[in-house]
Amino acid sequence: MTTPKAPWLKYFGDIPATLEYPQGSMYEAIKNGCENNINNNGGFKNTAYVFQGKKTNYHEFFNKIDTTAKAFKAIGIGKGDKVTICMPNAPQGVDAFYALNRISAVPAMIHPLSAEGEIKFYVTNSNSKAVLVLDMFYEKVLRALEDVEYPVKVIVARIQDALPFPLNMLYPLTVKEKPAPLPADNGNVIGWNEFIAGAKTVKSLPEEFPGKDDTAVILFSGGTTGVSKGIELTNMNMNALGYEVQAGAGFTMTGLRMFSVMPLFHGFGLGVGVHTALTAGATCILIPRFTIKTYAKDVLKYKPNVIVGVPTLFEALLRSDGFANADLSFLKGVFCGGDSLSVELKKKVDAFLKEHKSTVQIREGYGTTECVTASCLTPFDYFREGSIGIPFPDIYYQIVDPKNDTEVPYGTEGEICSMGPTVMKGYLDNAAETASTLRRHADGNLWLHTGDLGTMDEDGFIYYKQRLKRLIVVSGFNVYPSQVENTIDAHPDVLLSCAIGVPDPYKMHKVKAFVVLRPGVEPSDKIKEEILEHCRKNISKHAMPREIEFRTELPKTLVGKVAYRQLEEEEEAKIKAQEENQ
Repeated sequence: MTTPKAPWLKYFGDIPATLEYPQGSMYEAIKNGCENNINNNGGFKNTAYVFQGKKTNYHEFFNKIDTTAKAFKAIGIGKGDKVTICMPNAPQGVDAFYALNRISAVPAMIHPLSAEGEIKFYVTNSNSKAVLVLDMFYEKVLRALEDVEYPVKVIVARIQDALPFPLNMLYPLTVKEKPAPLPADNGNVIGWNEFIAGAKTVKSLPEEFPGKDDTAVILFSGGTTGVSKGIELTNMNMNALGYEVQAGAGFTMTGLRMFSVMPLFHGFGLGVGVHTALTAGATCILIPRFTIKTYAKDVLKYKPNVIVGVPTLFEALLRSDGFANADLSFLKGVFCGGDSLSVELKKKVDAFLKEHKSTVQIREGYGTTECVTASCLTPFDYFREGSIGIPFPDIYYQIVDPKNDTEVPYGTEGEICSMGPTVMKGYLDNAAETASTLRRHADGNLWLHTGDLGTMDEDGFIYYKQRLKRLIVVSGFNVYPSQVENTIDAHPDVLLSCAIGVPDPYKMHKVKAFVVLRPGVEPSDKIKEEILEHCRKNISKHAMPREIEFRTELPKTLVGKVAYRQLEEEEEAKIKAQEENQ
C-alpha cells in the first residue's frame, strides 16, 4: 500500500495531520473523556444534555445509561442483539443508544415518521429483538410488526416523563391527539417506566466492553434499487468522527453547548450533534422537533456555541422573525452539511451572522452515511468559493475515473472517493453492495466510493459537482427515486411512474411523481388520493410526493428507459417561466 497524496495538509494550520483515537467503545470514550476532564473542566459535574430546560449532568447520565443497560438485560437483550430505536431527540433515545453499547448490543436508528412498511423492513432486516418508540407512534409500530414472524418487544416512551416540573404535568394538556393507552393483553408491549423498573432484577453489568472494530450502530441508507441498506458503523468509526470534528473545528469544544437539532437517525445528528459533543465533554441541547416558530426562541434561550444543520435549517434562520436585534456573539461554530450549500445562501447566512454580532461564518462539510457523516470541512479561517473544504485529519480523498477507478489529474471531474478511520464496516448482510462501494485501488488501499462527482484542485480543496446516481435531497435527507417509483407502481391502477426532485424554496427540493395509469383507468382525484395513501403506508414523510401529475406516456431514452432528465428539464423551464412572469 502507498500513502495517498495529501496536498491539503498545509492548510491544517495548528491541526495535527494525524490523531490518537480511543481504542474501545463509544461508552468508554465518553466516560474516559469525563475522567480526564475532572480536574480542569468539571468532568462529571458538567451538563451532558438539556431537554426542555431540564439538565442532566454526566454523573447522572452514566447512572441512567447503566440503569437502562440493566433494563435491556432484564428483557433478554445481550451481546450482539439488535434493538431498533425509533425516537426523536429525547433523553430516552440517547440513554438507550449508549446503554446498548454498554452491553455490546447494537442500536438500529430509524426515523420516528417511518411508514409501516419501512418499519417492518428495518426490524426484520436488522433482526431486532426490541423496538423503542415514542407513545404517539407505537400503534403504527404494532401494525408494522403484525407480519413479523418472531416476537418483538416494544418499549413505549413518553415525552412528559423526561420533562421538568411543572411542564411534565402540563404537557398532556397541550397534545391535540392523545396517544392510545398501552394494550393490557399484549405482553410484548411495555411502558418506559415499567421497563426501567426491571433494572432492579439485574445485579451487575458485563465487565467486558465492545471492541473498537465491533459494530456500534446501524444506520439505514436508501438503496438505488429501492431497497434500503443497513450501514454497519463501528465504535472506531464513531469515536474517530468525534475526534476529527473536534480537531477540524479549530476551537476547543469542551464545556460548550451544541444545538442538537438534527435527528438521531441521521448520521449528522447522531455523529456530530450528539456523539461528538459528548466525547468533547460538551452539552447537547436536545431539540425533539425543529419548527421555524420555535427556532429563534430555542437559540436565544439556550445560547448554543455550535449549530450544525442542513441548508434548510439555515434558510429558516433567515426567515424567522424572532431574531430581530438578537445578539448571536455566543456562536463559535456554524456548520452545514447533508446537502450542497449554494454560494448565494452562504453569502446571506454570513451577512445575517455578521449583522447579529457573530464573528463566525457558516462552514460547509461533506460526507456520506457510509463514513458516519462529514469527512471534509471548510478550514477554520480560509474559504474557497464553491469548495466543500479539505479532509479531516487521517482522511484521504481521491478523484477517480468511474470507468476504471484510476486517479485523475487535478481539476478533472471524476468520482469522489475517501479513505480513513470513519469508513463503514460494510452493509449489513449485503456482501455484493459492500464490494461495490468499498473497493481496493491500484495503490493497495480500500476506498469508499461515494457515488458523487467532483474535482480536486492542486491544493487539495474538494469541489462537489453532482450525483453520479439518481438522488433527491429533501431537507437534507436522501430520497431514492426508485423507492418512490416502486411504491407507486405497486398500486393496481398504475402502469408506470417516475419520481423527480423539483426546486422548493424551503426544503431545497420536493418530490414530484409522474404517473401513467393502466389502460381503461381514467385520472381522478380519488385515484390520486389512493396512491398517496398507499405511499403514506410504505415510504417516509420526506419521500412522499408533494405533487402527482398524470400522463398518458412518459418520455423514453434511446434504450427505452424513462428519460427522467427530460422531466426535470421541463419542470426547471416551467419554474423559470413563472419567475419571469412575476
